[in-house]
Amino acid sequence: MAFGINRRFLIAAGAALLALGSGGPATAQAPGNLRFSAVFSEQDIRAEMMRQFSESVKAQGFTLQPYYGGTLFKQGTELVAMQRGNLEMGNIAPQDISNQIPEWSIVTSAYLFRDADHLKKVFASDVGQQLKKMASDKLGIHILGPTYFGARHVGLKPKKKINTPEDLAGIKLRMPGGDAWQFLGQSLGANPTPMAYAEVYTGLQTGAIDGQDNPLPNVQNMKFYEVMSQVALTSHLVGFDLLAVSNKVWNAMTPEKQAAFQAAADKAIEWSTQEHLKKEAELASFFKEKGLDVYTPDLKAFREFAQKKYLASDLAKSWQQGMLEKINAM
Repeated sequence: MAFGINRRFLIAAGAALLALGSGGPATAQAPGNLRFSAVFSEQDIRAEMMRQFSESVKAQGFTLQPYYGGTLFKQGTELVAMQRGNLEMGNIAPQDISNQIPEWSIVTSAYLFRDADHLKKVFASDVGQQLKKMASDKLGIHILGPTYFGARHVGLKPKKKINTPEDLAGIKLRMPGGDAWQFLGQSLGANPTPMAYAEVYTGLQTGAIDGQDNPLPNVQNMKFYEVMSQVALTSHLVGFDLLAVSNKVWNAMTPEKQAAFQAAADKAIEWSTQEHLKKEAELASFFKEKGLDVYTPDLKAFREFAQKKYLASDLAKSWQQGMLEKINAM
């Protein structure tokens, strides 16, 4: 599908472009100014990743204008904002891409990627090039790379011990909105409940939800541990988003600028990945010190339950033939 920029909304000299479904107005930008929107907080490791990236691309004539915590565009709306020309860069969830490109749902499935290194290898491979080309051709965005932010685990307020997917039956587990996210919750055996990221703390506090699934660094950053009793280390999904820039910006660069821009992204993403891996190693002990029960459930039971759910689903029907086998073989 093609998404053009509607210039009819320009009124008078220097007028603003309308922000669609966002948290605020998106103004017309000077050449080289890159608005960047993300749902993560300013305290997140990835915010420092973007600061490093910003410093690197200054030499290419770019100025990054970051907006964190969903303050410019709400979670899940960043992609459409880029397609409409109201945003130059975003940290896009693969689930949001799969809403428009069903083939992408393969990378949102539980227990697909083994770890951060496997994720990196897949996106650097022919499989990754296929996925990136789909996004460019169909969505008008250029993917710079996957931004790892930790393996996702289940954190709960109730003290009920979780060992198998059957133990999550009836548990209201917060998941972001969208079919791919909701199905992920089902593949764990839970009752998925859509809720905005910024509302999770209050949701746990009030009992509107029983739990959430996030990497450990996110749980610390958002202080979810204050309103939880336990973390079951399900490792059901290697958490990542896609650092992306609009094709309009990317295609306007010379090949030399593109190479420098990509190199800056690669360097910043690798730094962020290593910082997240260090942080994850420390946080299990941190949460135990805070009084949470932190343990590993029956991962074999979870993996088999999830994979059976996915292979029997409509989502799997859209996966390109042979792609799952290629990913598994890497």
